[in-house]
Amino acid sequence: MESFKWIWNIAREYRYRILFGLFLIVLITALNMVNPYVSGQIVDRVIEGNEKELLIKLISIMAITTLVRSLLRYLQQLTFENISQNTVFKLRMIIYSKLQELDFEFLNKNRTGDIMARMTGDLEAVRHFFSFVIYAVFERCIVLIFGLVMLFRTNVPLTLALLTLTPAIGTIAFRLAKEVRPAFFAIREQFARLNSVAQENISGNRVVKAFARESYEIEKFEKENLAFKEKNMQAARIWGKHLPFLEVLAGSLSVINLLIGGIMVIYGRLSLGQLVMFNGYAWVLNDPMRMAGWLINDIQRFAASSVKIISLLKAEPKVKNTLPDPVEEEITGAVEFKNVSFSYGEEKVLEDISFSAKPGQTIAIVGPTGSGKSTLVSLIPRFYDCTEGEVLIDGKNVKEYDLRHLRSGIAVAMQDVFLFSDTIEGNIAYGEPEAPMEKVEWAAGIASASDFITQMPEGYDTIIGERGVGLSGGQKQRMALARAILKDPAILILDDTTSSVDVETEFEIQKMLKSALKNKTTFIIAHRISSVKNADLILVLDKGRIVERGKHDQLLKENGYYRKVYETQVGDFDNSAAKEVV
Repeated sequence: MESFKWIWNIAREYRYRILFGLFLIVLITALNMVNPYVSGQIVDRVIEGNEKELLIKLISIMAITTLVRSLLRYLQQLTFENISQNTVFKLRMIIYSKLQELDFEFLNKNRTGDIMARMTGDLEAVRHFFSFVIYAVFERCIVLIFGLVMLFRTNVPLTLALLTLTPAIGTIAFRLAKEVRPAFFAIREQFARLNSVAQENISGNRVVKAFARESYEIEKFEKENLAFKEKNMQAARIWGKHLPFLEVLAGSLSVINLLIGGIMVIYGRLSLGQLVMFNGYAWVLNDPMRMAGWLINDIQRFAASSVKIISLLKAEPKVKNTLPDPVEEEITGAVEFKNVSFSYGEEKVLEDISFSAKPGQTIAIVGPTGSGKSTLVSLIPRFYDCTEGEVLIDGKNVKEYDLRHLRSGIAVAMQDVFLFSDTIEGNIAYGEPEAPMEKVEWAAGIASASDFITQMPEGYDTIIGERGVGLSGGQKQRMALARAILKDPAILILDDTTSSVDVETEFEIQKMLKSALKNKTTFIIAHRISSVKNADLILVLDKGRIVERGKHDQLLKENGYYRKVYETQVGDFDNSAAKEVV
């Protein structure tokens, strides 16, 4: 029942169109009652009664009825298709908007393929429900009501004889609905898994080819594909168990009609015309009984899909505005961490982190892989919320800010560079779509990206492939850096942004950034000492805790992680370190 209440709330604005479509069905059903009645009149009055002058009139009635009914049927189907397409369009926008609200935690826990299944297969089930199932169910009900009225008017005993099959048909239909529902849920779940495998393989096709794992991926897909086939076959076996009985019972109506009706005609209790008329009306019982199983399948398919969509729409982001009137003041860039800890479930990633950064300062964060560096900077724009302590910006807890306003004052060049299938200009100007071309070129120049961009076939208008296909790792990183710089934020976060760039280019980028980011509070995560040595404060993380802090010269004097990394990267530590310390 929840599924039907939910879809009605979505489609409520189209209620008058739905009522109009249902009214057309009533008219069409009423017209369907005309021709069998006229057929009986032709037999009784024209053939048996020899009223030949009525033949043309009665045939004309049948022809006009058929034409009008066909026109109304076309209008009715067009109405429901229009409703279904508008409803699915609206629902697709609701789902997509909901995805934009959900936070990193939701996206980390849900596979892309699962989400895409909601946007494709599940929405198609909703569309089919509106374009066919609603009017089909209503039409069969109206047909049954109108037909029974005509049948009882024609002959009560014969009608009651036909209705003896109704309890058996109802019992089979109920059992079918009960058994097929979980089967459809299993199909939707397996479809999502199949979708995920396909999506992952397409996204990671270069890794697959690099390791020559095509056969493994084919086997993995085949396994999920076979499972999907088996889930569908399980549902088919349920249909196969029940639908033949429904078909047999529905087909028996014609046998009962001809047998009992023929006997009644022989004994003069029913005219031949009435038998023809009755036979013409027999479909009003036959058709709903035949369609009952298929419509139950479609309804259960819709119910299974709607549950998946509803669960997505009910998901609530943990990171959202916490105040009714959140702060929207201009951000200047002062950042402070006060005893901050963060956990993924039971796993503690950061513990008791405290430091502060004044506007314009550069904070560098170094440490071994998995030490929590990326997680730490992700707390600043509230990609996640800390589980203990406070993150302050300009003296206010980040939770007090309007989320969009907070992020508008922060730019992030992420470790995992993502570029859209768009022009180079469109990718760089993604955060500032109205930025003039001069500013785009300026940002590209700061990121040392202008040289390779101008060598592209169409320069800044060159369309790059999905996820930056065709660009090297260093080129993608420089475009991501340019995108962050162009936003002109108060706080800039560079998460290992130059790891794929050669040392000479990195040196040029550092030099350009130093002049361009004088008033920006900058957080740099890097593994190269050359990227962080000039920072105002260097934090060394290990296992989620700050184990060292200070400037480059201070940390070289300590026999800690920073010094060891420096020694490894520079090589001749004794001579090089001595020069640095002096």
